[in-house]
This record gives sequence, C-alpha cells and structure tokens, in this order.
Amino acid sequence: MNRFDYIRPDTIADAVAALAAFPGAKALAGGTNLVDLMKYDVATPARVVDINRLPLKAVEDTADGGLRVGALVTNSDLAWHPQIAKRYPLLASAILAGASGQLRNAATTGGNLLQRTRCYYFYDTSTPCNKRVPGSGCSAIGGVNRIHAILGASDSCIAVHPSDMCVALAALDAEVEVEGPQGRRIIPFAQFHRLPDHNPELDNTLEPGDLVTAIILPATDFGRHHTYLKIRDRLSYAFALVSVAAAIAIEDGIIGDIRVALGGVAHKPWRDRNAEQRLRGEPPSEATFLRFAEDVLRESEGCGQNDFKIELARRTIVRALMQATRGTPQDQSDKVVR
Repeated sequence: MNRFDYIRPDTIADAVAALAAFPGAKALAGGTNLVDLMKYDVATPARVVDINRLPLKAVEDTADGGLRVGALVTNSDLAWHPQIAKRYPLLASAILAGASGQLRNAATTGGNLLQRTRCYYFYDTSTPCNKRVPGSGCSAIGGVNRIHAILGASDSCIAVHPSDMCVALAALDAEVEVEGPQGRRIIPFAQFHRLPDHNPELDNTLEPGDLVTAIILPATDFGRHHTYLKIRDRLSYAFALVSVAAAIAIEDGIIGDIRVALGGVAHKPWRDRNAEQRLRGEPPSEATFLRFAEDVLRESEGCGQNDFKIELARRTIVRALMQATRGTPQDQSDKVVR
C-alpha cells in the first residue's frame, strides 16, 4: 500500500475542499471497497478524506413525498428502515440480496454507488486493464470473461457494475445529490454511471472534488407489484450473473406503468425506457414479458464464455416480471427462486 495523506474533516465544505486540493483524492466512508483496492495497489490515492464525521446519516422526508437518504446511512440501516421497508420495498430487497450482513453493516449508501467493478483483471495489477491503466488493453476480451457484460460494452472494456442497490435505484428513478467546488447539484440516476466507450477508467460523471451527499427517492406507487431477482453461482455472498429489479402498476388488467432495470449485464445498471414504453397498455402475461425481454436484449452480445448470460437474462426478466405481477416478490432470506 502506498503512503497517503489522511484528513478527517468536520464539515461538508471542508471535505469538498480537501478532495479538490489533491487530484485523485478519495473519500473514505465504510471502506468496504476502497480499502481492498488500496491493499491490492489498484487504487493509490495521494490523499484519503475520511468523511465519517459529516452529518450525512439521516433518512428524511422530502417536500414532494419522497425520501432523502444521507450518503453515510449504512446498507443495513437503510434496508431495515421502516419507511424504506414500507414505501420502497424493492430497494430494501435489493440491498438484502447483496454482500453479507457484516459488509452491509459497514457499507454506506454513497459508497455503494461508487464501488468499482469486480473484473478479475482489474484487481490483478500484473495484467493489462484499460480501467486501471488507460490504453493498456482489456485482458477480459479473449480472456476469462464469464461474468462480463452483454450490453453496452466496448472494445476498451467489458466489465460490469457490481451493485445490487444501484439496480433498484435505477428502476426507482432516484437522484444523486452532490456537493462540489461549484456548489450543490442533483444528478438523475440514469446519468450518474457511465458506459465504458473509450474511457472505461471513468465509472461515473462526478467531477474532481465532488462528494456524494445523499440519494433522493421520488414518491412511488410501486408497493405491491415488485421484485428483485438475483441469479448467482451460489446462494451465499456472490455477485450477480444477472439481476432484475422490476416494478409494475396494473390498471384494469393491463400494464399502466413498468420499470425494469438489469444488473450484472453492463458497465452500469441497464434500463431500456423505450422498451418499457412499448409495454404499457399490454396485458401482463408470460408471452408479453417474453417479447419485452427480447426487446431489451435485442443488441446483447456475448464474448464467448458469457454467451449463456443472454438466455439467462431473458429468462430472468420474464421470471421477475411474473413475480411482480403476482405480487410475490423474491424472498431474500432463503433466496430460492419461486
């Protein structure tokens, strides 16, 4: 691990200033991802800004009927918060599907957004990786790529975003509150994470000195017809091969509104709003959902070892939407797919 400057500010303004003063400085919250990256010499920040003293641990109502979740709220506290469990059960379910109890006790809301890919080559500093060293090449292309992207990939990177929570946030149309050198701004969740294109080292749209301070959850009516379905190699702690956050509003036997976001398939949580729009007004049936899955996956492309994920994603989308339609969300306690 490299030597670094350590600062523990007491105010958001001081934290932003400390981050902005050092190019490549990193904010430290729960440390469940950053500390690992530093141990492996994947991340070598010259400055670490510990933000745990900042007043970012509250879950508060917003004026328009939503919730504002502070960036330092732990994943465990968020998943079990009464208002999240009652008003945003899709988010609670996605969080409980991820990591382990010990990790959720330490991991934070803001940190979850910023976790980096779990690509084998990204963590192995002896191999080329465009995400780690831009221009060095992508070892996963032509290499071991079973867990990699089938949507939105590029010739520079085929890694996937590892978060479960972010998939639900994408489906819920959340927003990210950021404080930076130029002041406060709100970023729509769909615009927060990036696809790799030719700059896979850039995971998101944050600017130097920016600090995630909160997640804004809009008011939602997706209380009953929802599910978070995560398909993985083992039922214990494992990242998704494919996951689906699905929420449906059914009116008079037809689909009035629908939200579907996919995890484990792209460099960011994947959502096809055009395909969702085409599904509105249709009957909620297995045949309808199969057509929808084909629509969402029409541009999917495997890299050899991960070709199976295309069919797996198709089946997972249909299964998730059927669960949501029945009002029988996936149980994250036993994880058995019903």
